[in-house]
Amino acid sequence: MTEAVLVSNTGANCMAHEWVDFHQSAVSQRYDRLAGLIPFFEWLLFLPRGLRKKAVDRLALRPGDRVLEVGCGTGRNFPYLYQAVGRSGYIYGVDLSSGMLRKANMMLGQHGWNNISLTQGDAADFIAPEELDGVFFSLSYNTMPHHTKVLRQAWQQLRSGGRLVIMDAKLPPGPGGRFILPFSLWLMKWTMIGNPYIRPWEDLKQVASEFDKEEFLVGSYYICHAVKP
Repeated sequence: MTEAVLVSNTGANCMAHEWVDFHQSAVSQRYDRLAGLIPFFEWLLFLPRGLRKKAVDRLALRPGDRVLEVGCGTGRNFPYLYQAVGRSGYIYGVDLSSGMLRKANMMLGQHGWNNISLTQGDAADFIAPEELDGVFFSLSYNTMPHHTKVLRQAWQQLRSGGRLVIMDAKLPPGPGGRFILPFSLWLMKWTMIGNPYIRPWEDLKQVASEFDKEEFLVGSYYICHAVKP
């Protein structure tokens, strides 16, 4: 594990909060155990209704397009991605967790989708066999200690004009965010292992000259996306 101590300003006081990055094997094992509980955690963490579809819409996919979902989990976004690319398109999914991918494979079998391929492994090492029209991170970016490496690897595989979208949770702005920070750190440490200090829009700024960012549920969730020149 690598350890990072970050400082959060809380009014007149300065309070140090610690986040420890988990080893990839620990992340994989945690998500193996959580594979059947994803709907419960969406409810627990107040995931806004329709946010998954809204994020997929920002990819601006068309029938026949090729798209990669990084950290695809149990495949809860596949219905929206499949609807966007159609039978003539193709969806690649990569995830560290074998337990998550077992659930995703069950979904593929139930729907008879044969244009989705799943890969277990580190997304930083994944290379699609063709140029991509879209790359999607959905509630996964903040769980990756080497997120910037994964982001650059994914960005390189996008065609010119392709879109990259990141949808995730964050601390709301202002006193509310500072108030819930200790609880958020505790909750993420023992559940989804999502580092609340990560700011993906700043990472996206390093690879894309322009990007858009939208916030939802009083700033607790966001969608940011960029188009590759």
